Amino acid sequence: MAKEFNENNKQPEQLIEKLISVRRVSKVVKGGKNMRFSALVVVGDGRGRVGYATAKSREVPDAIKKAGDKAKRSMIKVSLLEGRTIRCDVSSKTGAGHVFLKTAGSGTGVIAGGAMRSIFDALGVKDIVSKSVGSRNYHNVVRATFDALQKTVSPKYVASKLGRSFSDIMARRMDVSNKPANGKIAETENVNE
Repeated sequence: MAKEFNENNKQPEQLIEKLISVRRVSKVVKGGKNMRFSALVVVGDGRGRVGYATAKSREVPDAIKKAGDKAKRSMIKVSLLEGRTIRCDVSSKTGAGHVFLKTAGSGTGVIAGGAMRSIFDALGVKDIVSKSVGSRNYHNVVRATFDALQKTVSPKYVASKLGRSFSDIMARRMDVSNKPANGKIAETENVNE
């Protein structure tokens, strides 16, 4: 884990750093091949901020350190519901990688694999259901997951964009969620009869 100083309270902030992949890459030049290593790293604070980056170097530890530093500079803020799951179901496609992210109830856990699990661990998500279809390339999956996470918005943001109050948005949301799918009020049957 890396430490980063927070300007507000001058205490070191604990960051979670996850290595997604390391691969050997080469560049053909006049004198032969230049061998280097490429690292894909995800960094998060466990409270809704996360970033990713790739970097290359002649040595693996140097590539990981460079990618971690770049990821810290490119962190995004994701609005979490109750600090444990995303606010709405989203999907995204990048290249041939297609990901689906769904909110989950308390106690569900992180149902994800590979690169997405590392992203959710760094982000601080505790309950989520996700699925990746299409390309299994780590870079496409990570980019698609970050694109989907950026699509999630908080009700306060929606209220400010629409020029309404937060309570109006939440009241409308509750009205819509309580209505049946066909728009009619379902008749209740008396079990005792």
